[in-house]
Amino acid sequence: PTIGPLLWYRDPLAAIAWLERAFGFETRMIVDDGKGGVIHSDLRLGEGYIMVVGPPGGRAVSPAAFGGRATQSVHVQVGEGIDMLCEQARAAGAVIEREPADQPYGDRVFTCRDLEDHPWSFGQTVRAMSFVEMETATGHTIRT
Repeated sequence: PTIGPLLWYRDPLAAIAWLERAFGFETRMIVDDGKGGVIHSDLRLGEGYIMVVGPPGGRAVSPAAFGGRATQSVHVQVGEGIDMLCEQARAAGAVIEREPADQPYGDRVFTCRDLEDHPWSFGQTVRAMSFVEMETATGHTIRT
């Protein structure tokens, strides 16, 4: 992967433990700031990774500070087990906003919020489709 989102949390250590439990991330590294915060971390899930840091300072904020409003969402594409992953996330306390459902473009998707209101979406391709098939199924034009 060449892109790794960095997420700010008010309680980064609690967030890291939760992300492991809820979504199955593996923590590879945590750099402590010496005051109970995290200045860098590396959490892996399959081929992808995220960084968790905090508490936020300067212009950085957690969506929890703004009633869950966010300017981004993290999407994770999984190979299998999306329904089980949704149940695992729910059991860990994720707020499921959209239950797993098959989409007309061939993926099964669910969306949720984590313990500090960061939005997440998870998808699993259940039917590989060409762009023409996706256009027909969704009614949207796809440009390449």
